[in-house]
Amino acid sequence: MRRQQSPEALPLGALGRWLAGLATTLLARSLDLPEPLLHATGSLVVAQVTEIESRAVRTLCPARLRRRLVAWFR
Repeated sequence: MRRQQSPEALPLGALGRWLAGLATTLLARSLDLPEPLLHATGSLVVAQVTEIESRAVRTLCPARLRRRLVAWFR
């Protein structure tokens, strides 16, 4: 059975989407950017950070570091 909700109550998901939209609008206005450009810029930043993190993980891999260390002492 479902609980009865009062008409004033907003579902948590709707409230979250509304707050995210408000935050996006406020950030776009403060940076003086159109919202679609702000979304595209955010996507680009996420992609670049993901790539940097994956490179760092590959560089700092323990097996790779061990191979480099062994190669230095040969």
